[in-house]
Amino acid sequence: MTPEELIDFCLKKKGACIDHPFGPDSTILKVEKKIFAQFFKLNGEDKITLNCDMMTGQFYRQLYPGTVVRGYHCPPIQQPYFNTFPINCEIPEEMIYEMIDHSYQTVVGKLPKYVQKRLLEE
Repeated sequence: MTPEELIDFCLKKKGACIDHPFGPDSTILKVEKKIFAQFFKLNGEDKITLNCDMMTGQFYRQLYPGTVVRGYHCPPIQQPYFNTFPINCEIPEEMIYEMIDHSYQTVVGKLPKYVQKRLLEE
């Protein structure tokens, strides 16, 4: 699995777009100007940071200890709401896609109801 494949998956989400607010070395996926996925390299390794609710974030960190960690570059108060992990690791592809879906839904769930309705309609 490559970062490009995951970015393509993210871009299939309704309203998703790419941004580079932190420079060309990171690719940020947003919905309604809110970040739901961050792709970057750390020590030469491709990483992803995803938004989550506190309980789900803790679940994934317990399921993959040492691989899924609190948001790498987030302030300590926000770390329980973000998970960072290497893209090429022991986490099955389906689980990574599930985490991306959860991240998108978490961000959309914080938007105004009329925006949620527009984004979640099929």
